Amino acid sequence: MTDYILYEQAEGIATITLNRPDKLNAFCEPMHVNLREKLQEAAKSDAVRCVILTGAGRGFSAGQDLGERMMQGTDLGETLETFYSPIIHQIRNAPKPVICAVNGVAAGAAANIALACDFVIAVKSARFIEAFIKIGLMPDSGGTWFLPRLIGEARAKAMALLGEPISAEQAADWGLIWQAVEDEALDETVQVLAQQFANGPTIAYGLTKQAIQAAMSQSLEAQLELEGKLQRILGNTPDYAEGVDAFNNKRPPKFTGREK
Repeated sequence: MTDYILYEQAEGIATITLNRPDKLNAFCEPMHVNLREKLQEAAKSDAVRCVILTGAGRGFSAGQDLGERMMQGTDLGETLETFYSPIIHQIRNAPKPVICAVNGVAAGAAANIALACDFVIAVKSARFIEAFIKIGLMPDSGGTWFLPRLIGEARAKAMALLGEPISAEQAADWGLIWQAVEDEALDETVQVLAQQFANGPTIAYGLTKQAIQAAMSQSLEAQLELEGKLQRILGNTPDYAEGVDAFNNKRPPKFTGREK
């Protein structure tokens, strides 16, 4: 059986690799199933404090395998509900940072899976393409939600309605992604960031992520209430006690990322 998803875990970091390089990591049904399993495994493991999502071969992913599913008469709404939406929810709800290392083209639904991650670091040769319009569709997998929030309505409409490639450097300039790096620097850049997260206050990362995502859809009053609720939780964690002690004693903190 083909391993459509590779999974490695070391030093607090889980690396999940889309592994269908002969098809530019285009998504097929088994690949969806495997990815959801590995995202769940990483989210639940106390040994994992940061997740890296990347692609094998010369690109991140071309999106959906059109030969498998995208045919006239296919219920694409069901396809999204069954396969893509759960992945977006898993990434957004993961209680630890998720870094997407984009090593080449990220097109269609795959571009939006990347945008669902907390940090996107891409090689300068990468391209982000909302390619849906080229086959008579609209962006999905959260694309119509992420794009205007990240880059504004005008640029979001341009990406969606024109379907033209956006370079990694342009994406970084716009704020669509976090960083564009030289191709040979991708692995080192991602590993340095991942190791920082793996050694950090994991629960604080997860709750900070939750609060920022919630802020996009609620009032200031509701956000202040949420901040109080989450800060109360963090104030009772060992990492908070360790952080204060380390600060007072002028030493680097040694966070465990554990609740108790």
